[in-house]
Amino acid sequence: MKIRILFFLNLAVTVCLAQIGVSIIPQPVIMKVNSGNFIIDAHTAIQFNSNQKELKSAADFLTTNVKNISGYSLQINVAKQKVIQLMIVEMPQIGDEGYQMDVTTTSVTIKANTKSGIIYGIQSLLQTLPAICTNVTLQVPCMNITDYPRFKYRGMHIDESRHFFGPDVVKEYINLMASYKMNTFHWHLVDDQGWRIEIKKYPKLTSVGAWRVDHNDKVWGSRPQAKPGEEATYGGYYSQEQIKEIIKYAAERNITIIPEIEMPGHVASAIASYPALSCTQKPQLPLTGGNYTDMSSNYCAGNDSVFTFLEKVLTEVIELFPSKYIHIGGDEVDKGPWKVCPKCQAKIKTDHLVNEEGLQSYFIKRIEKFMKSKNRKIIGWDEILEGGLAPEATVMSWRGEAGGIEAAKAQHDVIMTPGSPVYFDHYQAGPEGEPLAIGGMNTLKKVYDYEPIPKELNAIEAKYILGAQANLWTEYVTTAEHVEYMVLPRMLALAEVLWTQKENKSWENFNERLQSHFKAFGQKGLHFSSGNFTVSIKPTSQNAKLFVNLSTEIMNAQIYYTTDGTEPTLSSNKYTDPIEINLSLLLKASTVVNGRIMGAQAARQNFVLHKAIGKTVTYTNPVSKYYPADGPNSLTDGVKGTDAVGKHWHGFSGNDLIANIDLGEEKNIQSIGLGCLQNYNDWIFLPQSVLFESSIDGIIFTEIKTIPNTLDIKQKKAMFEFKADFPILSARYVRVSAKNNLCPVGHSGAGKPGWIFVDEIVVE
Repeated sequence: MKIRILFFLNLAVTVCLAQIGVSIIPQPVIMKVNSGNFIIDAHTAIQFNSNQKELKSAADFLTTNVKNISGYSLQINVAKQKVIQLMIVEMPQIGDEGYQMDVTTTSVTIKANTKSGIIYGIQSLLQTLPAICTNVTLQVPCMNITDYPRFKYRGMHIDESRHFFGPDVVKEYINLMASYKMNTFHWHLVDDQGWRIEIKKYPKLTSVGAWRVDHNDKVWGSRPQAKPGEEATYGGYYSQEQIKEIIKYAAERNITIIPEIEMPGHVASAIASYPALSCTQKPQLPLTGGNYTDMSSNYCAGNDSVFTFLEKVLTEVIELFPSKYIHIGGDEVDKGPWKVCPKCQAKIKTDHLVNEEGLQSYFIKRIEKFMKSKNRKIIGWDEILEGGLAPEATVMSWRGEAGGIEAAKAQHDVIMTPGSPVYFDHYQAGPEGEPLAIGGMNTLKKVYDYEPIPKELNAIEAKYILGAQANLWTEYVTTAEHVEYMVLPRMLALAEVLWTQKENKSWENFNERLQSHFKAFGQKGLHFSSGNFTVSIKPTSQNAKLFVNLSTEIMNAQIYYTTDGTEPTLSSNKYTDPIEINLSLLLKASTVVNGRIMGAQAARQNFVLHKAIGKTVTYTNPVSKYYPADGPNSLTDGVKGTDAVGKHWHGFSGNDLIANIDLGEEKNIQSIGLGCLQNYNDWIFLPQSVLFESSIDGIIFTEIKTIPNTLDIKQKKAMFEFKADFPILSARYVRVSAKNNLCPVGHSGAGKPGWIFVDEIVVE
């Protein structure tokens, strides 16, 4: 996709000044701004030592960008009054990607140990210039910068299996990454719904596997499967020549491309092309969306011909991609077919594997051995830990940070990419007024506040954290404009997390610098989110009383609220201090900027008062640190959960909920309820049953009632209150126990522990 330029026919401009202040993102390690400016005009040239031949492409890169901005064609290695000097010198203290830049009124000098550092210095220089300012003077503030990254892996991902975007969009994505010093592009080329890379040995992978019946008018999970005779018109793939050209384009911008070739699961596209690769060997049509009923999506791990196929595929991939890593996926393998496959069971027996998880480990280790013979390393999602990690594998931790922590403690390299906060397919604002997304909420501030090194790791273990990556899955992202919108400006926040030294980060300062980048996005015609205007409503308990704190991510904004269910206006209550909640009510709140109410809809929260409000809750099994809701007393804060997975819900993985509530004194009660969530695709299931008990002394508990689950475990989404009504009884303590479920047969996690998500315990 070409960058779109906005033309203003009545604009008469003779001078284009540099942006006010210096708004470089990510924030440099050391930066001193001096008085004066360096002028880029017809009297400016780029110079470098002709013996340092690698700098020719860096000079060309700068020349091209200046011409795109201003129309000037800067000459290279000619005598001029003012020069931009590029120099490779030995400076061990700044590493391979660091640079120094000194700007005076007569020269700009960029020094680095490598061409990579020179390119990053050029990117910082370009950020001081306007985005578009044709045939006019450009001014660079006089300054001194010393800069180098905190992490060596700074990644962005895009999923092209679900939607094929084409070379122009990929190049724009690479340009955006490079502008903010991201250095690794994770290119997701293979998954169930599409095979996007030409493999000459197996032409059906693209003639069949790259195309599906077009159901883009339907929500991903509701798309019908293809029927025989329907024409497969939606899709596409990259030829090997296109891939080579894109790899070269990325390398010129300091970006390494890591391809992902999924295995042993998420390969329905390969099986549609070559059915003999599956356990059943049954023909199937390419998947149209998220309906997997009676479809094979795993390679047969007990079939040696599968490994012959994969080795030939990977050989072609390796010949294309120079990166030392190849990503092999390894996630969400449905082991159900392996359990009934004679070949898989024979392999488990003959190789003395423990079970199907051992078979997965065997599969990954066998692929790693092949990759090692080709002098390459594998990366896999954190499921590759199951059954034992391959000796030299790097783990990409996406299901929270637990897999990354485990791998780092075992001295394996780790890339952090937890769903919260770096899945960019999640909402970043609203969700009212926002494009439809898969769910979740990862706002700009949530991304900016992320710390990739978990506190559970000591200094030695922390060195195995190579960096982090944001993932853009595209089940709900179908256009180039939507791609831009989902990554901008969140990519800038992650760039600063990964480049800038932790002590130099400042949310307030980042916001100030971000404003000039918003202006540049607008000039280029890029689509971006202007911010999350939704007010955060956070209940807290103090001395058995319930209070609500309101906050907004928007700098210098105000909050207005109501408690009678009406929409906030500028005449409503202005928020200054926590609000005490002493009766059931509907609270609504809006962000106000410059006298305007912002956002598509006011934030709202119902509060339900009952006899356990504000009371202390203790848990026999700990709440997942990834789903803590609003703290330990979230089950007694008067707030009921919504269908948003990450809001107001406590999560328990593999364990039962056992919650004890001290009511503070004996009270007469006659009903207890527990709200639960089901979200099939996120491995969240209603409990098998919920047991309600009461006690006078907190030691001896008496069963009141057990409520079984009567809903289908395969129902995609549901919210359900398990409620026990009973004759009035006196109790000081209440205990609620919810029994966890396993993922059902047919689910990608079949047989594995599911999640229980619980919200308010209502005692009346």
